[in-house]
Amino acid sequence: MIDKFSVLYVGQIEFEDVGRDATPANDRRFSNERLIEALGHATDLAKLMDDRGFYCMWTAEHHFQREGYECLPNLILLGTYLATQTKQLKFGCAFNIVPMWHPIRLAEDYAMADVLTGGRVIFGVGRGYHSREVESFGAPVIDNDANRELFEEQMEIILKAFNQDSFSHRGKHYTIPPNVPYRGYDLDEVTLVPRPVNRPVEIWQPIASGKSIDYMASKGIKAMVALTGETLVDRIFHQYQDACRDHGRDLQLGEDMALSVGFYFADTQQEAVRRVRDSHDERYKWFAPFGFVRYADRQGRPWGTPGAPTRLPHIEDGVAQKAWICGPPENFVNFLHEIQEKYPGLEQILVQWPEGTPWPEFKEQLEILSSEVMPHFRPRDASTPAPAGSTAPAADGAARA
Repeated sequence: MIDKFSVLYVGQIEFEDVGRDATPANDRRFSNERLIEALGHATDLAKLMDDRGFYCMWTAEHHFQREGYECLPNLILLGTYLATQTKQLKFGCAFNIVPMWHPIRLAEDYAMADVLTGGRVIFGVGRGYHSREVESFGAPVIDNDANRELFEEQMEIILKAFNQDSFSHRGKHYTIPPNVPYRGYDLDEVTLVPRPVNRPVEIWQPIASGKSIDYMASKGIKAMVALTGETLVDRIFHQYQDACRDHGRDLQLGEDMALSVGFYFADTQQEAVRRVRDSHDERYKWFAPFGFVRYADRQGRPWGTPGAPTRLPHIEDGVAQKAWICGPPENFVNFLHEIQEKYPGLEQILVQWPEGTPWPEFKEQLEILSSEVMPHFRPRDASTPAPAGSTAPAADGAARA
């Protein structure tokens, strides 16, 4: 049952011009003073979400992005700081790009955050897709097989570090500990200090092509699906459930998964589409060249595969594929009721902050979401106050309170 509402903020700054015909993505370049705007946005967003009863703020790790789209290089550090500025909001790593880390340093940093925040930082892992980032850190990403091999060995080390009092590892890429003397004895194991206190550690990973599903299921890793057309969403949700069953975990459809969608509220769908169009187009100017148009054609083929579209999408494509929900709040309520019925195990919905949408405008959108949508999916007893500014749903279950 859907009862958790979260926001995915990838770390964009504000642009002076936005849209398909605005400054090309590769031509954007900003000063450091502008790029650090992302940290202020993150702080403002966290405080609003905490006040309005959201569950988790998810952020994305990226590096070197002078273009201003994704300007948050360390999610664990950010989440630990933001926990000091809020009371109960969680902070999700979407995602720590493991090949850009030494696995023990990543495990240590997360363990400290887990202890210091009382479990309010959620661990997430990814393999990366920006060659400028991953390859600059000395790890492969263009060679997909090498990237996968490195990632899986790193994850083996991280899981040992989290779950074992002491551990050792001998693999292709890492020997931990090295075969060296230490204080008069031969070193043969090490201990993560500290270890997370909230164990087993909740771990999330994105699903794009679906090639990682079996691995994720085998390790008990939870799955996030973002801005994906409904045909591919349904396929991925069933594949994940089937893979978990193959590995001895009998889950409801949608359980241990999160679904992320784009959205915009206005009095009519036409008006919402008009208002969000430029931000939608700004997003895909940046993301489409990486292969992130996760829509299907009428034959169920993902865009970009032989015979399927390869063009930049329009917002109308996203609305038709139910990856973007636009219009009055009751449209979103009805969509979520459909999703809840279709995927009874699904608990968490994420909404995207569209690149190019100014903070005051997005803040207004979140206030509508928290007051006119979220109360329909958050059972409360009479003693529990609603989020600030919200109105509880009518007793007859009407679409809008």
